[in-house]
Amino acid sequence: MKLLTFEAGNGPRLGVIAKDGNIIDLTNVGDAAFASMQSLIEAGSAAWDFARKIAESSESDFDFSGTRLLSPLPCPLQMRDFLVFEVHMQGAVWNGAKLRERLGEGPPAPNSAPPIPNVWYEQPIYYKCNRFAVVGPDSVVNWPAFSNVADYELELACVIGRGGRDISSNDASNHIFGYTILNDLTARDTQFKEMQGPLGPAKGKDFDGANVLGPVIVTADEIDASALNMRAFVNDELWSEGSSSTMHWSFAEIIAFVSRSETLHPGEILGSGTVGSGCGLELGRLLQHGDKVTLEIEGIGRQSTTINAPHIPERLVL
Repeated sequence: MKLLTFEAGNGPRLGVIAKDGNIIDLTNVGDAAFASMQSLIEAGSAAWDFARKIAESSESDFDFSGTRLLSPLPCPLQMRDFLVFEVHMQGAVWNGAKLRERLGEGPPAPNSAPPIPNVWYEQPIYYKCNRFAVVGPDSVVNWPAFSNVADYELELACVIGRGGRDISSNDASNHIFGYTILNDLTARDTQFKEMQGPLGPAKGKDFDGANVLGPVIVTADEIDASALNMRAFVNDELWSEGSSSTMHWSFAEIIAFVSRSETLHPGEILGSGTVGSGCGLELGRLLQHGDKVTLEIEGIGRQSTTINAPHIPERLVL
């Protein structure tokens, strides 16, 4: 089933997509499990089955024209973002060096992509996102004044449904609630400057609206996340195209790694990282003021974000 969080003039509400493609308002059911997406996830499989029966048998309450979609999880318990696509790892590092050279903040870029560090092949690597910086589809994101280089990142995100510690990769699928789309917006100039530290990204990915989630969460029983087509459009022009089949580390392996000596909780989000060629940096062209970025993943849907950056009036091309 496809679940969402929406507004229809009366605050955030939990919804499920009906057979006619419109929205059933689960909040109206009056069950505490349907108070929010987080409540539903925490309530467990019996509540999920109840929601599924409602989706299959009830008439819709709203069509999309009279609603505003929010992030399916407006404030996730925790967010981690990984880097599991080899093509992106190669292209982002190389073009990052080209960007630093272009901005006069680094030495000449190498003539070819540098080798990927061994640790990337030895374990999944990640950083923790700002869970308070989440917005939903059709948002306008005010680009931070400290950055002049705007970029998108096309990602698949996994939502944890059942908590646990020291989860095996064989059992990990039983801990997944569903999947959604993540646009990990990135201030590239800030990111590459501060990561010379060396620490993970900070303000380069840490500003209001930086994490765009949605439009829906598709429950794991209805989607095979191992080979989903992924596309990104800028002003309706196709920029990026890839597949989740090219993940070097699977979500099962990611869950097993993160849960080593650490408890995962229902409602946590794990981002795949950017699919190969899934950002402007890899393509050598970045975003500018007014661009509308639309991400699409097979079986999940589409989300769009408009970049409000009057201080970036022209497109930077590497």
